[in-house]
Amino acid sequence: MTQEAHAPAAAPASAPLVFEQPLNERMRTFLRLDYLYNQALYHNEKATQWGSRAAVASLIDILAITTRTDVRSEVLKEIERHSSQLGGFENKSGVDGGRLRALINNLARLRGTLAGAGGTYLQPLRESEFLAAIKHRSAIPGGTCEFDLPDFFYWLNQDTATRTEAFNEWLALLRPLCDAVAEVLWLTRQNGRARRETATQGVFTINFNREQPLQLLRILLPADAGIYPEISGSHHRCAVRFLRWNGLASRPSQVEDDVSFELIACA
Repeated sequence: MTQEAHAPAAAPASAPLVFEQPLNERMRTFLRLDYLYNQALYHNEKATQWGSRAAVASLIDILAITTRTDVRSEVLKEIERHSSQLGGFENKSGVDGGRLRALINNLARLRGTLAGAGGTYLQPLRESEFLAAIKHRSAIPGGTCEFDLPDFFYWLNQDTATRTEAFNEWLALLRPLCDAVAEVLWLTRQNGRARRETATQGVFTINFNREQPLQLLRILLPADAGIYPEISGSHHRCAVRFLRWNGLASRPSQVEDDVSFELIACA
């Protein structure tokens, strides 16, 4: 047997860390909603009392976001924008027509479901006295203890099927919005083109073309690099500063060497 046969297989490369920076308020809201919705799904699937507590907390945060802005209208606008962009590829050569039609049809389905839900689709959640009481007490540290909210404590002690059924009914009201947000985010990320960049002494500046506004920046770094980006700016200009992770007990420090990274600008 040859020496090569005895050599251990190379360990698979770990996936890079992806740091995202929204470049407008609409994208910032979409990312937060998607994060909270997935967090709610995760905790609800745990089917424990603590999981139900965390899932309800995520649900209340989602309601807070949707109360401050007309997210439904913003999502419908983004769906129209992406549908128009995809429609422009229909007569171009080299395009997978089946895949393109599937994307356009899926956007049409999401648009129809969200538009059909109406402007008051979240009213049952907003008018729920049960959820309103939890929201009110959540502003107080530890304010949802059993002595503060005995009805919440009673519900948490119902059997798993009862709690899961109730929460799934709440999620069903959010699903048209959150499914559409997830699709818009996916399409936005797919619009980006990756390029390799170098941050001189850990600092990199990005100037954007105002005639072609961007929605999202994505920075990819090896998971074991020991550094992370700090991004600040707007849809006109961004500054990226790379910091070295020095553990929980020490403050991060500015990277002084040049940093090679992958940048994806998404329209």
